[in-house]
Amino acid sequence: MKTSLTTSIKASIKWWLAGLALAMGSAHAAYPDKPIKIVVAFPPGSSTDIVARALGQPLSEALGQAVLIENRPGAGGNIGTAAVARSAADGYTLLMHSVAYSVNPSLYSKAGYDVGKELTGVAMAAVSPNILYVHPSVKANSLKELLALAPSEKLSYASSGNGTTTHLGAELLFRNLAKVDILHVPYSPAAAANAVVSGQVPVGSTSIPPVVQLAKAGKVRPLAVTSSKRSGALPDVPTVAELGYPGFEANTWFAMLAPAGTPREVLDRLNNEINKILQNKALNEGFAAQSLETVRMDRPTLDAYLGDEAKKWGQVVQQTGAKVD
Repeated sequence: MKTSLTTSIKASIKWWLAGLALAMGSAHAAYPDKPIKIVVAFPPGSSTDIVARALGQPLSEALGQAVLIENRPGAGGNIGTAAVARSAADGYTLLMHSVAYSVNPSLYSKAGYDVGKELTGVAMAAVSPNILYVHPSVKANSLKELLALAPSEKLSYASSGNGTTTHLGAELLFRNLAKVDILHVPYSPAAAANAVVSGQVPVGSTSIPPVVQLAKAGKVRPLAVTSSKRSGALPDVPTVAELGYPGFEANTWFAMLAPAGTPREVLDRLNNEINKILQNKALNEGFAAQSLETVRMDRPTLDAYLGDEAKKWGQVVQQTGAKVD
């Protein structure tokens, strides 16, 4: 009797565990069964926001659920990042961030997260090079001429803000590699290019989107882009690497992340769907109009890239002594 009862209990437990495993598998297979929220770490209208919204609607169509965009700006993207890191790891709260995700842990004394620990990569989305340029009155038609001019002139450059790659990349080039002193003047992203156009600051180091039309109109003179290859938006402008600084790269990229512990099958599905969306011709043309280039990566490649970027920019922050708090 006792043996029969024990056998019955074991059988019941076995069937219960099997049922639980089936239920869990069904839950994952059914993902998503409710709306998904993408938290954008920067304000509406920012490049990060533009990328998130461009992906939101086609991702909603691919997954059969609403995709909601919520802007949580502040502290260079740290506020939105921390909020997502504390969210449930179920694939329903995602984060759209920029290269600042890999920069901030070195730049801020308390960024609120460690790269690769609280969050994991979902998909890379796009990249945009930064660009160095001057006001037309500056007597420099090339990067070499600008660097030669710096010792005799009290030059300054406008960036898109303290701690951005437009600031750190310029500091690395000017002070550490070229050994010239050009004073940094931080602006908001929208104001930096205008400061050069108006003549307030002779040199600019910003992302490329606000500069393209200004360069074509002759209001600024572009000298170099900071990407590993030339930009399709300004194909005649050489890269810094071409001009004597091999390996130099200081891009602004945009990627989607999720809380660590999110089920692998959920992450893989999101990565697969986003990479399909990034092949869409209309989306690529829309990104190109914003001087953005789509980039597709699998998740292991993305996580390795995020870690490499954190190491790279950590070294730059250390070399330049940059801090924002």
